[in-house]
Amino acid sequence: MSTLAMVRHGQSIWNLENRFTGWTDVPLTDGGAAEARNAADLMIAEDMVFDVVHTSVLRRAIGTANLALDRMDLHWIPVRRSWRINERHYGALQGLEKKETAAIHGAEQVFQWRRSYDVPPPTLDLDDPRHPRFDPRYRSVPAAELPAAECLADVVARAIPYWESGILPDLDAGLRVLVVAHGNSMRALLKYLKGISDEEITRLNIPTGIPLVVELDSQHRYVSDRYLGDQAAAEAAAAAVAAQAG
Repeated sequence: MSTLAMVRHGQSIWNLENRFTGWTDVPLTDGGAAEARNAADLMIAEDMVFDVVHTSVLRRAIGTANLALDRMDLHWIPVRRSWRINERHYGALQGLEKKETAAIHGAEQVFQWRRSYDVPPPTLDLDDPRHPRFDPRYRSVPAAELPAAECLADVVARAIPYWESGILPDLDAGLRVLVVAHGNSMRALLKYLKGISDEEITRLNIPTGIPLVVELDSQHRYVSDRYLGDQAAAEAAAAAVAAQAG
């Protein structure tokens, strides 16, 4: 058996403002920083220790990882960062308030954009300054792989190769792994690990700042998972994520 811990970053400024964030690089709120430290406390309470952490290249995940590791006195462990576990790219929706967008386009359309498996949101134009081709952190990513918008299927397609080439080798080496990522990149990994159907994944919501412990067998196949801390609080937080667009 091996254990993988996964944490969605703490509340960001655009989480607080209920905006589609995607690849926009917004910081944590004070509340999000407190969530990161609380996540560390929950892991400390279960005597969890890690040898390596994997994060995206977005500051809300990086900041959450840094705060949690500092709290656990593990600030020195190796950190591996990859754009492949970034949040889903919300295209032209990025920056828009979710309930206002639902009022304009209809709740069903926004649900499709937010939670369907294979329906992407409206894309960014190639010359839109928000397009990732203008961001130096993606200069080494082939242009054909940089998204202008993504559905969850696209996130699965980019995240699973990172699972296989980045995270799985650490587990194979016997390392204790922490992943600090985003709601949709975690949904993508869990869909793969748990064999969740395309339909069922639309109803999976991940709360911010609550560690999810995933138990794997000797072949690193899924056995079980559970949130740390108060289970009712975790369920309520997940329900609040589902209700963000009204």
